[in-house]
Amino acid sequence: MIIPPLLLKSLATATRVAALTGAGISAESGVPTFRGANGLWKEMRAEELASMEGFLKNPALVWEWYAHRRAILQTVQPNAGHRALVDLERLYPGLVVITQNVDGLHRRAGSSRVYELHGNIERNSCTACGEPHPSTAVALRDGRPMCTRCGGLVRPDVVWFGELLPEEEWEESVRASRAADLFLSIGTSGLVFPAASLPLVARDAGAVVVEVNPEESPLTVAADVSLRGPAGEVLPALVEAARGVTRSPRA
Repeated sequence: MIIPPLLLKSLATATRVAALTGAGISAESGVPTFRGANGLWKEMRAEELASMEGFLKNPALVWEWYAHRRAILQTVQPNAGHRALVDLERLYPGLVVITQNVDGLHRRAGSSRVYELHGNIERNSCTACGEPHPSTAVALRDGRPMCTRCGGLVRPDVVWFGELLPEEEWEESVRASRAADLFLSIGTSGLVFPAASLPLVARDAGAVVVEVNPEESPLTVAADVSLRGPAGEVLPALVEAARGVTRSPRA
């Protein structure tokens, strides 16, 4: 892959790197997107499976859906794209990964600074008392996930439709985007806000914004560089380019 001169220069001078990742990078590990679910779930509306209203209406069904997704995640592994971000972190200590994914694959790959904007499917908490519950230790009553502390309903620690992003994760993500001199947007549709605004936050603060995506997205026109291809192919090439440049950090 040919790396544009602007990006080579940025790789040579960057000291603060941030990466925003979306469903595309996880899809390369075999994680199906929400819309790509099949079988029983194909006929369900997203709001029935990923909203507080849907959960309260049928907690057993929603819990079964998330158990199904967790079972899928147990069969997949981080891919070359995830691992390349770990390699980039070794070259640029302090690299921040901001992800819209809830699968935990970045942490499993070894990234040390990960902000999970939409939560993590392996975490759960009681809707009444807030008690955390590991997925393997949730008590079911007629299929309903119940809190062993207060008897309330236990829900996955993910952001559902109509809910705000976790405040601390969002604020740290904005801070990292503003501080970055190189910002990578990887496998995102550019349609889900407020996460989709982060590349623009970084650009307005002076960062070089690089889009990594097989297809054009709404970000393409605003990005300084667009690299076409899957993350598992593009990011390892970016790592090799970074290893080959002579570093001259910005003053």
